[in-house]
Amino acid sequence: MDLIRHLRCFVAVAEERHFGRAAELLGMAQPPLSQRIQRLERELGVRLFERTSRQVTITAAGTMLLEDARLLLARADALTATARRIREGESGLLRAALPPDLAAEAIAAILAAFRQQRPGVELELHELSTTEQLARFTSRELDVGLVRHPCDIAGLELGPVLLRELGVLLPGGAPAAALDEVPLAALTGYGLVLFPRAEAPALHDDVLNTCARGGYTPATVRQGSGTGFVRGLVLSANAVAFAPRDTAPDDAAGPHA
Repeated sequence: MDLIRHLRCFVAVAEERHFGRAAELLGMAQPPLSQRIQRLERELGVRLFERTSRQVTITAAGTMLLEDARLLLARADALTATARRIREGESGLLRAALPPDLAAEAIAAILAAFRQQRPGVELELHELSTTEQLARFTSRELDVGLVRHPCDIAGLELGPVLLRELGVLLPGGAPAAALDEVPLAALTGYGLVLFPRAEAPALHDDVLNTCARGGYTPATVRQGSGTGFVRGLVLSANAVAFAPRDTAPDDAAGPHA
């Protein structure tokens, strides 16, 4: 028995005190309505209405059950409404992740836009590398994230792709610093400071392969993620590093695509 549907019939008849009007209100014929009331009475083991050819009267048992029926219907409606909001992305919990090197301004803009567009959604935000995000996607511990491409996207649904033009951080006085565009071959002789491969293996390898195709084989490859550490190596260790051109030098570190 569909209890909620039968309770709606019970409440409608109780409020209208008339099977015909209740059936019209529910958008159904009168005989099926009468059958539902009879079945509900059998299931509950009590008589809900006294019926005569001229009137319908709710019984004492029906009166005692009526308020509970209304409360159950209200809760069912609230449950349905909440489920709809969750389904449409207007409510619920969203487990999200951003990469550690994302600029503060970008994080602030993302969070502001999210709060404006989804004010009813609770956000559980994590700071995770691409590798860590992919692992959590696999274990279904994460709903959405911002990853560095290329990476293994099997089984994932992709959203918008952000392309950022890379620049190069050079030691002070480097001849290439005077160029508007620095060809990779001009970096020959310099070491390279690159984010740890574990953070985004595919992107790490892609950067090195791109350098090789462009005629630049780093003299050394050092790992670094922290902004100060990367800049320190560039300034003192005859090394270079890559960063998005729209990133201030003080904010440039970590994997970028």
